[in-house]
Amino acid sequence: MSGFVSFVSSGPGDPELLTVKAVKRLEAADAVLFDDLSSGPILSHARTDADLVGVGKRAGRPSPKQDHVSQLLVDYAQSGLKVVRLKSGDSGVFGRLEEEMTALREAGIGFEIVPGVTAASAAAAAANIPLTRRLTARRLQFITGHDVTGGLPDDLNMAALADPHATTVVYMGKSTFAALAEKLMEAGLPADTHALVALGVSTPEQKLFCHNVGELPSVLRAMETKAPVLILYGPLADRDLPGA
Repeated sequence: MSGFVSFVSSGPGDPELLTVKAVKRLEAADAVLFDDLSSGPILSHARTDADLVGVGKRAGRPSPKQDHVSQLLVDYAQSGLKVVRLKSGDSGVFGRLEEEMTALREAGIGFEIVPGVTAASAAAAAANIPLTRRLTARRLQFITGHDVTGGLPDDLNMAALADPHATTVVYMGKSTFAALAEKLMEAGLPADTHALVALGVSTPEQKLFCHNVGELPSVLRAMETKAPVLILYGPLADRDLPGA
């Protein structure tokens, strides 16, 4: 008898940013497979008798292989359990969701996706700025700063990313932003384009910094942090940015 899997988005870290549906699924789960960034107080919503299994992946640290995580989901569900796969941010944004969904489909296991607050939205809220602006930022784009090898993806649309009328958010881009910035400026993005760096968004470790695209690579190289780093650049509301 197969169980059921709920892919629950935990948001960027603040447990108060969980949706009502996310809390209900956690409270009902027999097993919770959670990312590193979804641990801590968020797990207090799980039952005391639920299996809690850490399966998070962090850059530069030993991490469970994706195949192993997918198989764990299948194994728990095939035992007839209600399973929550707790993913940080919104599970559909750079969260390896598709691989896990595919494994469940192949095993004939039902699932649902519970959306949540992605880090980009939380960072903009923390900085008191909108991600879009009616006259100057009519488009919003999210990209990942590294591919499966850890390097800058080589198939990025640089014309789109250098669009001065778009707000661009770079996830997981601390180590590769220097290479990206060089390509952006070669594609015509002004070096003085505003950039916001957000560390540990919505957690007690949160820090926000205002720079520009040209100076940001040297700032990031000198920055020592284990917190997730998010980079936003474009026609941001500069008068409201921290440090502006």
